[in-house]
Amino acid sequence: MLEVQTHSLETTMTFAIKMLALIMLWPSFIPQTQASTLPGETPIEFETRSGEVVEAFQGQLEVPSNWQVETEYRLTLRYVRFPQINGHGGAPIVYLAGGPGGSGIATARAQRFPLFMALREFGDVIAFDQRGTGESTSLPACTSDQIVDDNTRYSDEAYDALYRAAAEQCLTEWTDQGIRPQDWTTTQSVGDLNALRKHLGAEKISLWGISYGSHLALAAINAMDDRIDRVVLASVEGLDQTVKRPSRTDAYFQDLQQAINTREDLREQYPDIVRMMRRVQANLDDEPMRISVTPPEGMPYEFLLERRDIQQYTSMMIADPRFALRLLDLYRAIDAGLSEPVAELLANVNRHNVPIRFAVMPFFMDIASGIDPQARSAFDIESQTGLVGRYLNYPMPQLHDAVPELDLGTEFRTAPISDVPTLVLTGTLDGRTYPESQREAVAGLTKAEITIVENAGHNLFMSSPAVTERIQAFMRGQQGAHRIVVEDWES
Repeated sequence: MLEVQTHSLETTMTFAIKMLALIMLWPSFIPQTQASTLPGETPIEFETRSGEVVEAFQGQLEVPSNWQVETEYRLTLRYVRFPQINGHGGAPIVYLAGGPGGSGIATARAQRFPLFMALREFGDVIAFDQRGTGESTSLPACTSDQIVDDNTRYSDEAYDALYRAAAEQCLTEWTDQGIRPQDWTTTQSVGDLNALRKHLGAEKISLWGISYGSHLALAAINAMDDRIDRVVLASVEGLDQTVKRPSRTDAYFQDLQQAINTREDLREQYPDIVRMMRRVQANLDDEPMRISVTPPEGMPYEFLLERRDIQQYTSMMIADPRFALRLLDLYRAIDAGLSEPVAELLANVNRHNVPIRFAVMPFFMDIASGIDPQARSAFDIESQTGLVGRYLNYPMPQLHDAVPELDLGTEFRTAPISDVPTLVLTGTLDGRTYPESQREAVAGLTKAEITIVENAGHNLFMSSPAVTERIQAFMRGQQGAHRIVVEDWES
């Protein structure tokens, strides 16, 4: 502590010199203040999967299980805070993982870690585990008695019946455990974000989300845009887009064909992917392919490949173009009567004859976000001829009415209107959320800037260094590229 003695000119000069030095050192002093521990936090060394280590803070806060109903039941939500590095004092940037069900903390440990670090220029970066995810859940998944036998043929209706029976069993089990569906909705998670803001001592927070994380961010804009500084969204899922339209999935394959046609080698292999896919699916409908599978562990087994199976694998593999090309390799093999490539895939990804399981958070979140009757009718019509049929978001909308009182309603699904500065990153080869749908989802955001990432898929953040540069420019309030081209999209 400085002791000031006014009767001494020398002491006064010494005080002035020390104060000047303190002012000159102010930028380096701020990060130390910013890096102080908040209530409920512990300093940690955060280690990524690749072995990188950075100092951070592990924190938690308690929230009510339901923000609309008085309840004694509390949830503990956990996060990791990476303190900002330049002292500019920006709003904390909260990462919202996709899914629903993804973990923000686990994401920070994986490939997107460099982006977490890059955003520390603009404020504390928070890897947040939403309620019911990652380190913010102690809820066990429900394992039902229902099994889809790999070697049995099922109609779509029979397959639905198995999932509905599994859902009914799990709902009973969760009710017996005191788990209430109304506690697990996007609206409840919005309340958590406001509580996190207060816990961080921030007037405003910035949101950074992808896929379902963007869905949550849009709901937050609707509810608390006056407490949001800036928003970065990628692969946007609108509030009324939990269930995707099969016709737009079909349009994606036309975009994929155009990208293929720009590469001579790919164009020769796949001159008409839609015709090939329809032919394969029709043949599997007529006669499923019997495949012998030898997993790395366990006994060999027989798998009956049906049209439904290839549609489900299609829905999983079209998120990003590199996986979509592997999917087309499978279609081409099946078209030629070759089972080996499919057997290799099944050996690595299929869990043989395991019971149907549901996790609490994603099960209820999707049902709650729901679908309007008109959109459901359009889905039912389009799915009859769509290339992925009714399986892109399975088991939604098939289980939409499993908990009728849970649907948040049309008002929730109304797109936000706001002037919060928002950056939208859209991949042209995203097979899960589509450019046209994303534009509709953010149409009411008057300060939205849309950047098209050419040839990128759903998981586009690390597709090009230019994506990070675009986000940084936006966070600085600067203009950035409205078009980014990913050259090596097929690798």
